[in-house]
Amino acid sequence: MSRIGKLPINIPAGVNVAVNKENVVTVKGPKGELTQEVNPDIKVSVEGTEVIVTRPTDQKEHRALHGLYRSLINNMVIGVSEGYRKELELVGVGYRATNNGQILELSLGYTHAIYLQLPKEVNLETKAERNKNPLIILESCDKQLIGQVCAKIRSFRKPEPYKGKGIRFVGEQIRRKSGKAAGK
Repeated sequence: MSRIGKLPINIPAGVNVAVNKENVVTVKGPKGELTQEVNPDIKVSVEGTEVIVTRPTDQKEHRALHGLYRSLINNMVIGVSEGYRKELELVGVGYRATNNGQILELSLGYTHAIYLQLPKEVNLETKAERNKNPLIILESCDKQLIGQVCAKIRSFRKPEPYKGKGIRFVGEQIRRKSGKAAGK
């Protein structure tokens, strides 16, 4: 049995969940509106202040989809009520990040600056304080979209294991290597 799929999803105050005939779940809240198409085999119903996700059989595919759609709908409910926030830290000499609206400009030690146009659903903020690493702060109601944007930004300069330079999440531990001098 899918333990995650069986759990009901509590709907907080101010959040509205609707399921139409084509099995499309729409969640509206103070932070925005999200939609998710659900497999026709999986049934989603709103009962009072809870969302219940059920499956027709115990087949392996149905069990997998049961937990998946329950988690996706739960992430949507949390996103429109509280929102998601990710902080990225630029570690390296001369690494800088600035933003002009939804355009992020990164200076990461290459010969050129990197410009990235972010989607309008993601709020962008950059901080650069003296004697601290520059920060990129992203906020959105869509967990999948914010994770995808973070992965794209991080792909420009992944943290390397020898000096620890690169773009990483705040609080992330990088496994360090000693280099060739320590082996002798």
